[in-house]
Amino acid sequence: MEKNFKYLVETFRDSIKTWSYLVNWDKVFKNSSEFEIILNKLNYLLGKKNLREEFTRLYKDSPEIIKVLPVLLAVREKKLEIYDISTKESYLFDFNKTSNNTVEEYCLFLEKSGLSKLFQEDGIKNLVDYVFGVEVGLDSNGRKNRGGQLMEEVVETYVRNFCEKKGLKFIPQANAKKIQSEWGFAVKVDKSSRSFDVAVYNPKNKKIKLFETNFYNGGGSKLKAVCGEFKGLYSELKKQNIDFIWITDGQGWKTALRPLEETYNNNEFIFNLLMLENGILNNLDW
Repeated sequence: MEKNFKYLVETFRDSIKTWSYLVNWDKVFKNSSEFEIILNKLNYLLGKKNLREEFTRLYKDSPEIIKVLPVLLAVREKKLEIYDISTKESYLFDFNKTSNNTVEEYCLFLEKSGLSKLFQEDGIKNLVDYVFGVEVGLDSNGRKNRGGQLMEEVVETYVRNFCEKKGLKFIPQANAKKIQSEWGFAVKVDKSSRSFDVAVYNPKNKKIKLFETNFYNGGGSKLKAVCGEFKGLYSELKKQNIDFIWITDGQGWKTALRPLEETYNNNEFIFNLLMLENGILNNLDW
């Protein structure tokens, strides 16, 4: 197979954003509805000037209201340790229903965190709607992780369709134990935690191919490290008569061309998404 590093680099993409990259609406709706009853109880506190007194009364009747206080601050943790610079003291707040904190301590949390302003100042009319917006914001923070997942999903779709047409076996997120269990094929890996994005097995000739995928928008030292890792991994798997296929993309590689080219010249199978779309899998020996 003819190799062309220049073509690989020139056809790297700027983005692989899909519709699901923007907001995971299923997750947002699920997280928002989880606290809807409690949030409606807290709606009672909106606009109350004597917030401490009203919160204390509501807490004694419904102690579960503390569960949503971190969410109002766009925080996922159920327990928070806060260091007060002025007093040089640390405060531990537990937002589980069975917490050991007192209602006075939760009132302190409302005041010091600024949540008291959320309840007392005009503007917020419904905490259910407010938290829905918070959840959208929190979900957007997960886009960095979704970028890598999207690359895996895109590649997995192509490989899965290819395997179905060719009668090949397919395992996503495959580690050595899973491969051994499914196909009776022993793969020696460099570390026990190693998991490949995709594994493909031909039952006719008992040949296996392992895929790794990634997408980099930005540069950094990680790209050079990945090159070194996958260069070594290719050599190790080749000794076991296993093809290691690396599908990568993204403009971030423009900042690490030298280590990428070194790995490209060493590894037989390094492709990008355009090459995958153009049917590069058909050119491999299965």
